[in-house]
Amino acid sequence: MKFEEQICSSILRAVKELYGQEVPVEQVQLQKTKSTFEGHLTLVVFPFVKLSKKKPEDTAQEIGDFVAQHCSNLVSGFNVVKGFLNFVVAPQAWVSQLNTIATEEHFGEKAVQNDSPLVMIEYSSPNTNKPLHLGHVRNNLLGWSLSQIMQANGNKVVKTNIVNDRGIHICKSMLAWQKWGNGETPETSGKKGDHLVGDCYVAFDKHYKEECKELQKQYIAEGLTEEQAAEKAKEEAPLIKEARQMLVKWEQNDPEVRSLWSKMNNWVYAGFDETYKKMGVSFDKIYYESDTYLEGKGKVEEGLAKGLFFRKDDNSVWADLSNEGLDQKLLLRSDGTSVYMTQDIGTADLRFKEYPIDKMIYVVGNEQNYHFQVLSILLDRLGFSWGKDLVHFSYGMVELPNGKMKSREGTVVDADELMEEMINNAKEASDKADKLKDMSEEERAEIARIVGLGALKYFILKVDARKNMLFNPEESIDFNGNTGPFIQYTHARICSILRKAKAENIDIPATLPDDAPLNEKETALIQKLSEYEMAVQQAGKDYSPSGIANYCYELTKEFNQFYHDYTILGEADNNKKMVRLVLAKSVAKVIKNGMRLLGIEVPERM
Repeated sequence: MKFEEQICSSILRAVKELYGQEVPVEQVQLQKTKSTFEGHLTLVVFPFVKLSKKKPEDTAQEIGDFVAQHCSNLVSGFNVVKGFLNFVVAPQAWVSQLNTIATEEHFGEKAVQNDSPLVMIEYSSPNTNKPLHLGHVRNNLLGWSLSQIMQANGNKVVKTNIVNDRGIHICKSMLAWQKWGNGETPETSGKKGDHLVGDCYVAFDKHYKEECKELQKQYIAEGLTEEQAAEKAKEEAPLIKEARQMLVKWEQNDPEVRSLWSKMNNWVYAGFDETYKKMGVSFDKIYYESDTYLEGKGKVEEGLAKGLFFRKDDNSVWADLSNEGLDQKLLLRSDGTSVYMTQDIGTADLRFKEYPIDKMIYVVGNEQNYHFQVLSILLDRLGFSWGKDLVHFSYGMVELPNGKMKSREGTVVDADELMEEMINNAKEASDKADKLKDMSEEERAEIARIVGLGALKYFILKVDARKNMLFNPEESIDFNGNTGPFIQYTHARICSILRKAKAENIDIPATLPDDAPLNEKETALIQKLSEYEMAVQQAGKDYSPSGIANYCYELTKEFNQFYHDYTILGEADNNKKMVRLVLAKSVAKVIKNGMRLLGIEVPERM
């Protein structure tokens, strides 16, 4: 039992013995003591005043006396400030805590057991008509990090991806390739497959807009308003009609359409795999909408037969959600083709048949909040017990200084190009610093990769996921302030200290003796290390990678302040030197573990 838990247990005993009342452990609010007061842990006493029928100060004094008497090995003193009881933790307790941190490889993280809950996390969800872009980068990084955090909280995790490999948008790229692709392939063009198909999608949009423009002029001449003409043009343009016909043929299993679809999708998958590998993310199970949409249609037909949905005169199928304060939701179009909602119902049904899922988390942007609100209601209505409990991990959009990204117009920030740019930026910064001149070109390139991608990932993950964010590549690569490279550099600095210690034949002990000397800064650093466990728990509870990012930054700042004030290898007193080496080694380990939960590597040299 950690000393916080032992002190908490002693407080509960105090309340029972002093006031004859048993209280739940949740009522004991222990928090870090404010820097303006003496002490390490503060108890908020106000919840116990009703039981003691005494002033807050008197209640605090009585509880403090009891804990100091019964936990003298943990508490060396206390002071009372109004309704707050500040405990001074004994030095030997801090040494014991440091020994625990030093000896546990994954201190603060829970091991996954056979009976651990199973959490499935869906992220990425790309369309096979374009390459991954900056928005996908945020999605993938959040999904991957959330997976690591949930696992660190003792959950079994299944990382899953649903690929949007069918639908009108896919047909647009296919049609454009037929018309203007000139038979190009990834091999003949030298392009990644996802980029080649994305270019087709942009070409479709360009020609479609030209058609719409001409038709709009015609309809205005025929007497329609500008708005009416624009809407009619969008529906009547030959290109969109052809794309719709292709979709119907696809659903009818037309061999020619299916063959082209399969060929172009395989180009895209090969491109995606390269991007995912570079980004450092992967999946345990990939679902394809081409497999799940029929399952969804079946479920909708089932619901229709049971009177849960209704069919309109044009043969389309709808859900009436007015009882839930919402509108009507389309589930099947009049031509029988399915929509995203239908596909999501089918995918959910398949997943829960295949896995004993305890919690389902969808990592999807906040523009889909309404979609997941409806999905939850429909799954519940269809009789899925887990429908109400699905979690939509809703995140904000990534914005750029020049505004939002628009993939159809070809102005998207490509994920591959972005990662390459970040790696090049890191290489330039490293070359300027001239600290790696004794390393091979290959080693320098690897460090640039780790630092560049670390800068990108940290900059995105340190922001509260619910907020929109402005991505600034130059800011992210800074080696000072709240950035990935700043944290990575601190880890590399500690590794350098440990290498020098080894070169000097200094044997760093696994644990320290109980009477090892600690100064105030060392104690504060141990306390900050101890907070990693709570940071991991809170990040899992809140679904918050930013909580881990900010913890890593705070720990790094605390160490750098300590390192600024005290020498490590230059310390003459050997006992103090050993404390600082064990402490530094523990900080490096916790930084590495914390950054791992963000999907960020930390180099040993920079």
